[in-house]
Amino acid sequence: MVSSSVLGFPRIGANREVKKAVEAYWAGKISAEDLLKVAADVKKSSWTNLKARGVDLIPSGEFSLYDHVLDHSAAFNAIPKRYQGLGLSPLDVFFAMGRGRQAGNVDVPACEMKKWHVFDSNYHFVVPELSEETDFKLLYNKALAEYNEAKEAGVITRPVVLGPISYLILAKAGKEAPATFQPISLLPKILPVYKQLLSELKAAGVQSVQIDEPILVLDKGAELDKQYASAYAELVPVAPKIILTTYFNRLDSNINFIAKLPVAGLHIDLVRAPQQLGEVIAAIKSTPIVLSLGVVSGRNIWKADFAVAIKYAQTAIAVLGADRVIVATSSSLLHTPVTLASEKKLTEQQRDWFSFALEKASEVATIAAVLSGSQDPAVSAALEANKVSIAKRRQFESTSDDAVRKRVAAITPDMYHRKSPFATRKEVQAKHLNLPKFPTTTIGSFPQTKEIRTARAKLGKGEISEAEYDEFIAKEIEMVVKFQEKVGLDLLVHGEPERNDMVQYFGEQLNGFVFTQNAWVQSYGSRYVRPPIIVSDVSRPKPMTVRWSSYAQSVSSKPMKGMLSGPVTILNWSFPRDDVPRKLQSQQLALALRDEVIDLEKAGISAIQVDEPAIREGLPLRRSDWDEYLEWAVDTFKLSTAGVTDATQTHSHFCYSDFGDIFPSIQRLDADVISIEFSKSDMKLLHTFKQYGYSNQIGPGVYDIHSPRVPSEEEIKERLKTTLAIIPDHLMFINPDCGLKTRGWKETEASLANLVAAARWARANI
Repeated sequence: MVSSSVLGFPRIGANREVKKAVEAYWAGKISAEDLLKVAADVKKSSWTNLKARGVDLIPSGEFSLYDHVLDHSAAFNAIPKRYQGLGLSPLDVFFAMGRGRQAGNVDVPACEMKKWHVFDSNYHFVVPELSEETDFKLLYNKALAEYNEAKEAGVITRPVVLGPISYLILAKAGKEAPATFQPISLLPKILPVYKQLLSELKAAGVQSVQIDEPILVLDKGAELDKQYASAYAELVPVAPKIILTTYFNRLDSNINFIAKLPVAGLHIDLVRAPQQLGEVIAAIKSTPIVLSLGVVSGRNIWKADFAVAIKYAQTAIAVLGADRVIVATSSSLLHTPVTLASEKKLTEQQRDWFSFALEKASEVATIAAVLSGSQDPAVSAALEANKVSIAKRRQFESTSDDAVRKRVAAITPDMYHRKSPFATRKEVQAKHLNLPKFPTTTIGSFPQTKEIRTARAKLGKGEISEAEYDEFIAKEIEMVVKFQEKVGLDLLVHGEPERNDMVQYFGEQLNGFVFTQNAWVQSYGSRYVRPPIIVSDVSRPKPMTVRWSSYAQSVSSKPMKGMLSGPVTILNWSFPRDDVPRKLQSQQLALALRDEVIDLEKAGISAIQVDEPAIREGLPLRRSDWDEYLEWAVDTFKLSTAGVTDATQTHSHFCYSDFGDIFPSIQRLDADVISIEFSKSDMKLLHTFKQYGYSNQIGPGVYDIHSPRVPSEEEIKERLKTTLAIIPDHLMFINPDCGLKTRGWKETEASLANLVAAARWARANI
């Protein structure tokens, strides 16, 4: 009999209950007990819903109020010294590590946050900080607690634990660690804690445990064969049956040593890497290892093609037998919305295309039932309905916009290049913009206040007219512009009050997208986004941002920066089509944005920022696949920006990513100014600039906007001094490390005042 499995589930709740409760707790509006009650209710709902959908192996232990990697650090006492001895509760220490804390006598910045781009995702995790001084011990067994919690609710689950080697590889050396320190050296020190955790699960009657080791799909996994062999030789004897879980890519040669591990099962992702199936089956054929097949996407929202999934599973069953095959989601469903049932405005045709987390749970259960020979009429009906749905979708996908396809085919090499080299452009722009030394600016967005959200909601409900909403937005823009003038910023922005999201806003104005009401997906902490869905060829029917950027420029004599999201970011932060290449989708987006950039210039906007924070996260996980991606990703950015004159200054922004490996590609973008997050990464990106050099202008983020704490003027000065030791002063912009959308006005005003004061100090003293 073939079993069904889900590797993880969204944490937000069907109506964003967890997000609302967490933010209410931070605001002091509810107690810790109230917060934990909301969390318990959401977990129980998830477990019981998965059970009702017929899933055999239901996950527990992967829920988090902020981030599961941070949970792991907190549970294992990997808590940096700066968060200890502050008189805070364990819950408040946890949140302080995630977002910083500035209250009473406590003033600590957040830990570094990185995108889960290690695995090409827009999810962010809190980076563990480790050293030889880290005193690993099990402060609490979260996996056991949630297993028992689910059991009390009448659901038997399979606990999920982040594996020891992936955890250590994701970590970084703490500031107190010597320069040569590598976190993986702590493997012998952390294994006893894992053994305690797993033995407690086994003693509680847990039958199997999912241990996530996603590092195994990366090239670096090949260097860790000895560590995997020694670690799992220690863990297996004391643990429940271990299902070693990988996702997002192929194992390649790593399967050769994985097959020798004494684990009970192995999960592979066949949605992202179907080509690995034959090699994996051959490697484990003579072993007792059970094979879990990820045949339902945990990353996208398209309905699974049952015929394809069944074919993969039958291939495995033919060699291994049904009892050694599990049908599963490709990864955790964390990256998908909760349920399609919340969507009331999709057309019948559109609803038939999609499958969200709960629907995907039904899919894996149905596929497993078919493979197990179920005679249930409901299973047969579901199989036939899926066949019809897939056929209808394929028919829709076969149509295309001929004008868009012809325009892509007509792209010529000269369309990727500016008219003059940077050195020439810099001189022209200096005269045109007349910015001071160390010009100050922001990344684009200003606080999205309750008033802005209320006005947008009223417009959506028809409670105010379009004209009334536009009047409100105009006043907000003028207020933001006047504030920037008052505080002393040099290159202004309009603040983006009209924008709901940096990708959704553009998708709503482009042909080829579909939108949802409640399809929220976690980005980091309590920050959730509603990715648009690309369903057909993309084009721009009319200008998207010119009106409000032009209005902002009309109320100030200072230069205004137009704000756009780049083609690769719009693609990566949407749910993309799965029937055409990503390159084609990015080219279509780039042509639409190229038209917008040219229209902004014609409207008198002299600086235009095209953000590409997602360019690094889209990088394939295997280095052998990098060149093709980087070529089209960089080219589509250049295609979107190269149509302007030398006098127009192009900007781009990148955040929370490691750029060292792809820095030559960042240079090839040829943006006049790039702004990059530096503040949470201990300025380590500066070493990349030192190694490669950088000829164009750069704005290193001098303070962390994802934390509510206000940086002091002295703190910003120290960052500037450190930065200027490597970056020439004539190339330097001064700015925060990301947009200010999620911050409040009080902290924004104080932080920017300190930033401007530090810039004035730099002009006078450097």
